[in-house]
Amino acid sequence: MEDIPFGISRLDSLLEGGAPPGSVVLLSGEAGAGAREFVYTSAAMNALAKTDSELFDLHYGEVPEGSRLPPEVHYISFTSAKSTLEQELRYTLSDDIVDAAIDNIRYQDLSVEYFQSSRIPQDWYLGRTTDLSDLSGGGNRQKVLSALGDYLTEHASGNLIVFDAITDLLSAIGDDLEWQDIPMLIRGLKRAAAQWGGLILVLASEETLTPTRRGQLSDAASGTIDFSWETGGSKRARVMVVKQFRGVLSRLEQEDIVQFESEIHEGGYDLSNVRKIR
Repeated sequence: MEDIPFGISRLDSLLEGGAPPGSVVLLSGEAGAGAREFVYTSAAMNALAKTDSELFDLHYGEVPEGSRLPPEVHYISFTSAKSTLEQELRYTLSDDIVDAAIDNIRYQDLSVEYFQSSRIPQDWYLGRTTDLSDLSGGGNRQKVLSALGDYLTEHASGNLIVFDAITDLLSAIGDDLEWQDIPMLIRGLKRAAAQWGGLILVLASEETLTPTRRGQLSDAASGTIDFSWETGGSKRARVMVVKQFRGVLSRLEQEDIVQFESEIHEGGYDLSNVRKIR
């Protein structure tokens, strides 16, 4: 089967395509080190390919042989509105890319399901003043995992899904949700994704995870990519490491590649230097 491009130009080129279809990839690391910029670029570039081929070719280039672009790009968030995503994209990519790509990113805002059992005022996440119908508990206020599952079942097949962020569920742990439900969710996604054949990118905030919990999430996923800051002399560099990824890591090991230095420019996140074993 054809790989699905990550949307990160040099990475896709090195991998001769991208990720195997049906992959669930965990992305986490230090704040500002590139994990979030990676998923923003992935969503925007895969969306841009469908809306502006000239702009896509300028910033990404030719899609590697043996890969296929996903028909749709879906971005799922528990806490943010689409306007927030658009603003964040503009911090990472040039305005012309965002203008061309944003309407082709299908955004699913699960904030109602996420916040409904909290003490957060409803008008904060509904975006309007509440009335008696809002207080009734009716409508589409499902359990957050049920809402997520329903959406993925309908839309994930063959597509790129960005999941921002799995660690937001830590705040929802309580009577109806326990920690073990979260890595179990990733395992379930991996099983279902094998049938869906798309690519699921799962963003995680490293600061909110203990090493044990992070290891459990990593073990549940198809692959794990780490992002960190590294200091050498007077220079700080963003470093990306593919920790484990069946079907992908072996391609890098054949070339003795162990790390990537990365950069963020007007085309978003990309690799700037490949570090090999000497």
